[in-house]
Amino acid sequence: MATLREQIATTTLTVTKFRELMRTLRANRPNDDLELVKKAYEYSQKNHSGQTRASGEPYLVHPLGVARVLAEMKMDPVAIAAGLLHDSVEDTSVTIVDIRKEFGEQVAHIVEGVTKISQIDFASREEQQAENLRKMMLAMVDDIRVVLIKLADRLHNMRTLEHLEPDRQQKIAKETLEIYGPIAHRLGMGKIRGELEDLGFRYLDPITYEQMHKAVEARRKKGEQFLARVGQVLRDKLKEAGITAEVESRIKRLFSIHKKLVRQKINIDQVYDLYAMRVIAKSVQDCYAVLGIVHNVWRPVPGRIKDFIAMPRPNFYQSLHTSVITEDGTPFELQIRTEEMHRMAEEGIAAHWKYKDGPVSAQDEQRLAWLRQVVEWQRDVSDPTEFLSTLKIDLYPEEVYTFTPKGKVVVLPRESTPIDFAYSIHTDVGHSCVGAKVNGRMVPLRHRLHSGDIVEILTAPGHKPSRDWLGVVKSSRARHKIKHWLNIHQRERAVEIGRKLIEKEARKYRVPLKEIRDEELQKIASDYGLGQPDDLMAGIGYGKYSARQILARLAPAAGEPAETGDGDKSSGLASVVRRVFGGDSNNNAIRVKGQGDLLVYRARCCNPIRGEDIVGYVTRGKGVAVHAQSCPNVVNLMYEPERRIDVEWAGDEAAAGSYPVKITVFCDDRFGMLKQITAVISDTKTNIRNVEARTSNGQGNIDVILDIIDLKHLENIITGVRKIPGVHDVQRLQKI
Repeated sequence: MATLREQIATTTLTVTKFRELMRTLRANRPNDDLELVKKAYEYSQKNHSGQTRASGEPYLVHPLGVARVLAEMKMDPVAIAAGLLHDSVEDTSVTIVDIRKEFGEQVAHIVEGVTKISQIDFASREEQQAENLRKMMLAMVDDIRVVLIKLADRLHNMRTLEHLEPDRQQKIAKETLEIYGPIAHRLGMGKIRGELEDLGFRYLDPITYEQMHKAVEARRKKGEQFLARVGQVLRDKLKEAGITAEVESRIKRLFSIHKKLVRQKINIDQVYDLYAMRVIAKSVQDCYAVLGIVHNVWRPVPGRIKDFIAMPRPNFYQSLHTSVITEDGTPFELQIRTEEMHRMAEEGIAAHWKYKDGPVSAQDEQRLAWLRQVVEWQRDVSDPTEFLSTLKIDLYPEEVYTFTPKGKVVVLPRESTPIDFAYSIHTDVGHSCVGAKVNGRMVPLRHRLHSGDIVEILTAPGHKPSRDWLGVVKSSRARHKIKHWLNIHQRERAVEIGRKLIEKEARKYRVPLKEIRDEELQKIASDYGLGQPDDLMAGIGYGKYSARQILARLAPAAGEPAETGDGDKSSGLASVVRRVFGGDSNNNAIRVKGQGDLLVYRARCCNPIRGEDIVGYVTRGKGVAVHAQSCPNVVNLMYEPERRIDVEWAGDEAAAGSYPVKITVFCDDRFGMLKQITAVISDTKTNIRNVEARTSNGQGNIDVILDIIDLKHLENIITGVRKIPGVHDVQRLQKI
């Protein structure tokens, strides 16, 4: 009976929450067809049946909570349906194919963007976070609803965070403050951002949060009385002036207060905007008229007037801000805006995003321009930690507003320098920057810029960026451009290293370099398809050519090196043995086309096998890394063409050794499945090195490491395993 009572209570809870969701939807979108939402609810209810959250509540409460947040944003039925289904693929046996079949391409596309499943084994928590963020960011460019669902998901999880262990609470709260709060800010969603930040603050630093909470509560009653009094004065003055407007009041959010206290090193009694009034007027003209009335009634605080109507923030927030002091010395802030500006400030991009009314507007596209820039700048950032660090800078909620001498506004991250300013103007201006004037005064390049600064960049033709600049700049664009330039201009260093290597070999073989003419160097450079001797030296410096090979061509008689201290002699060039990683015999080697003693090894990121198209990349100090042409890292590595080198499979293919290759089989969890898979593999006379199996919700993932001779051998095995009933897919994993 107890179980039955629990089932009845569970059903009642979820049905009640669904009815609340539908009421909200009907109120906010009365003309929409909500059948898709009902269908998604029933589907989610069926597939999450029996699952519970850490709180003990049925799991369905979470998708319903996310959908309710989306409904309050006035999102469309497609987004609500995707919100109800967003965890189905991750936490049940449902697949994206099932979602697409039941709910169509749009819903499936959004759910796929939100789903956090990944087949990659991440080395650390931070890498996983960065990779998920990368996927989420890219999905945002395609459909903004993906990130709005992600924000709603995070908000509902934060509201129920008390049921998790303290260490999990800390991790999730930190991620919320560093990533999701700033994303909400960038999209102009002030209401969600504020709640996310306060909840994150509560769990990340509970002691400080409690102190701040007590300090605010101790002042709340007095504050509310104060706001009621000045609010009435303001309403009377507006009525006298014939201005129709709403007057609201609020006490500043805890996390915002905390940030201000830390940043400005002040106490809570010195916070000018602890108490704030908001005036929502009918027009922009009325906004400026209200500002004049306010300054006639109360004394404005110098330097505290901000016009975000004439100069909107990057997330399109608009409002007039001013801080004033009453007759008894109490400061408070006023925000003055129109109704349209208020909707944008509270709901951000969700306020105007249209899905059924034709294509996306130019203004909406402009709101996402910052995101497209982030994605463009991160294309060649292969290190997830670096991406995450850069992303935090791009999303940092405080900007600096600076001006060119001609009055153009340049928006930069907080604590930016003249170098950041220079690169924001043009790449060439950044490269050739030698100094800067700020407000007519010369300043060092490390100088921190402040809002209102007029910046003039001084340039010099031929000037080059310094590696030290990377420790100074704050913007992603500047950091990316400096790194790109430094990588390309490593050639000079490579030429210098090449000359030193030639000189070292020459001393060993007693070859006087003075006797070698420039014409001889030019001829060898031409034989290698190079334009000039410096190109040859750069190739040696990069490790592309062997110094010993070049010297042998310059001085063919150089066969014996100088004697060693124990009287032993090397056998000159004949003694060189080319080292190869990845094979047990020379027949299994990879060789560099036309080259001799170069260190060659197979890259671990893609683990190429015989038969695959391969490409070589000259690393610094490690030899030639060989990648499969299909390796995703190849695109990032090959932007330095000088370091690319042709490689090929060497030796007799029939006598070649084998390579360890890992495959994952996605299949039904049923009796005899593993036996069938191993039988198919054994029929191809393939050695199995290792097998690991995992099962969940009737599905199995089986990892198998095999000894593979070549690509055709692997393809035959994969084809055979895929034919087994109950096998859904077979994938080759690059890393072992």
